[in-house]
Amino acid sequence: MKIAVLGAGSWGTTLAVLLAEKGYTVSLWAHRSRFARELSAKRENSRYLPGVRFPSSLAVESEIRDAVCSAAMVVVAVPSQAVRETMLQLTGVDLHGKVIVNVAKGIELETGKRLSQVILEALPSLDASQVAVLYGPSHAEEVSRHQPTTVVAASSSRATALHVQDVFLTRMFRVYANTDIVGVEVAGSVKNIIAIAAGIADGIGYGDNAKAAIITRGLAEISRLSAAMGGDAMTVSGLSGIGDLVVTCLSQHSRNRYVGEQIGKGRSLEEVTGEMSMIAEGVLTTRAVVRLSSRLGVEMPITETVHAMLFDNKPVEEAILDLMTREPKEE
Repeated sequence: MKIAVLGAGSWGTTLAVLLAEKGYTVSLWAHRSRFARELSAKRENSRYLPGVRFPSSLAVESEIRDAVCSAAMVVVAVPSQAVRETMLQLTGVDLHGKVIVNVAKGIELETGKRLSQVILEALPSLDASQVAVLYGPSHAEEVSRHQPTTVVAASSSRATALHVQDVFLTRMFRVYANTDIVGVEVAGSVKNIIAIAAGIADGIGYGDNAKAAIITRGLAEISRLSAAMGGDAMTVSGLSGIGDLVVTCLSQHSRNRYVGEQIGKGRSLEEVTGEMSMIAEGVLTTRAVVRLSSRLGVEMPITETVHAMLFDNKPVEEAILDLMTREPKEE
């Protein structure tokens, strides 16, 4: 089977290598032609994933339609806010029988839609049963070096979820199947916002008590939003929920936690993101989720506090005090 991976960042490259190592013929599409030539010549993504060599069955493409046309599965690994634009480049391509697997995590800023919805809207010839997501606690730095990792493949179609599970499953990359694509996407996207909050606590110098509170109450916010959007309440206790939330809030690999940590130390958002080579998805997801939760009437105080610090220049200490002195609630 031929598989196309769209997006040559650290995660797209990692999955392309994983699939090629399993014996699939893989085309890795890079958005910039010059970067594609660099990857093809070096047989390594020294910019985002140094030290991981490309198997011989992995080819690099600079033309997206060439990568996709002969592929039975298309893995979408571009930044979340670029998913629609990328999918629109496939207009007119015969997508019959192809499975589209989104691995980007986020909520579209302009529409508040989940990324599987964005894909279906951009490519109306697709059926919902052709679309899946692959989410969970899975840093590229660890997966690419064959460290044990467990994720979840979700689709509204059980058959598609099981197919994606089978394609990606290896001895060190365990995949579970799930049909609650709504809950998986919401949990996997909103956890990045909570990770920014956890990073802010680290930057200020708060301890374990604060981190535990952020993770626990952040999970409650994810659960409320997921339920309002039609997700299964049980999903947040799984890999895309508590699993991904814990790893993103605690890990030194987490770009979202890093952004929060730097904000907590007093730096500006523009300064922090301007020096990063990779995108922290939680930044724009925070904007999207604040709008979405307001529209749905879902209470998300941690998310709103992160938004105030990132975009309204609210002093960190003042924002934390406001959060801590909210009216007492029942758990």
